[in-house]
Amino acid sequence: MPHYYSEEQDSAFNPRKITSFFHGREFTFHSASGVFSKDTVDRGTSLLCQYMIVDPDEKVLDIGCGIGILGVVAGSLGANVVMCDTNSRAVGLARTNLGKNGIKEGVALQSDLYSKITDKDFDVVLSNPPQSAGKKVCFSLIEGAKEHLKSGGSLQLVARPNKGGKTLAKKMEETFGNVSVVAKKAGFAVYLSRK
Repeated sequence: MPHYYSEEQDSAFNPRKITSFFHGREFTFHSASGVFSKDTVDRGTSLLCQYMIVDPDEKVLDIGCGIGILGVVAGSLGANVVMCDTNSRAVGLARTNLGKNGIKEGVALQSDLYSKITDKDFDVVLSNPPQSAGKKVCFSLIEGAKEHLKSGGSLQLVARPNKGGKTLAKKMEETFGNVSVVAKKAGFAVYLSRK
């Protein structure tokens, strides 16, 4: 049985729509079985959507994008967005969600972490990391972010402090030499490290 972080899904494609509000705007996301949090915008992603620090015209990478919620919201703030995920079904939905929400400066591609990401000049890397894929994957995500950010750029990720988040924050501190908590709510925290 594939996980949401598997490349291919064998469950039936049962599309559905999720509606959410961020930054005073309504978004409609197309979702389906075989992707992370298929029926709702999960609380962690929602918190990062509310508190992401993204400026217009910045170059943003949404890594492990799922159906593209973080990338779409960053795009609505005027960012140029690249979204990637290992799950081909999620990537297809992310592409749909860029179009359905009117995000013109965005692309979604299938990539195992940074394997297909050649740019090394992102202003921001966003992630709700796939903690159920294991610590090794999450640590690779953090280390790879540093290589793909320009000087002064930031990694912003969301996790539960009591369910592995503190370990990820410690890894961010080790990798970047700094980490801060941008927001905390409903058992989740948004962590930020700057290159």
